Amino acid sequence: MYELGYRFLVLLWFVFYMAAIYLALHIVVARFSRASESRVLWFFAVVTGPLTRPVRALMPSGASEARVRAVALGAYVALMLIAHVAFRRFGGNPLG
Repeated sequence: MYELGYRFLVLLWFVFYMAAIYLALHIVVARFSRASESRVLWFFAVVTGPLTRPVRALMPSGASEARVRAVALGAYVALMLIAHVAFRRFGGNPLG
């Protein structure tokens, strides 16, 4: 059971890590993209759409997309850190 819990935490930490990376890249691409119909911007909108949807539901209806992405990034970084602390409780390190 200990091994199963540890593997689950590895997977959970990795998912939160990838979510934070994709959201950060989406913020950077949205900031520097000149064309609103860019394929790269579309790609990141599709990839991060499921990540921002729960955050958008909790925010006021007039919140901008940039604000929703920033709050979502903060939430996923916080979840990643919580998973990292849980690793320390198990006596492991997700980074090595």
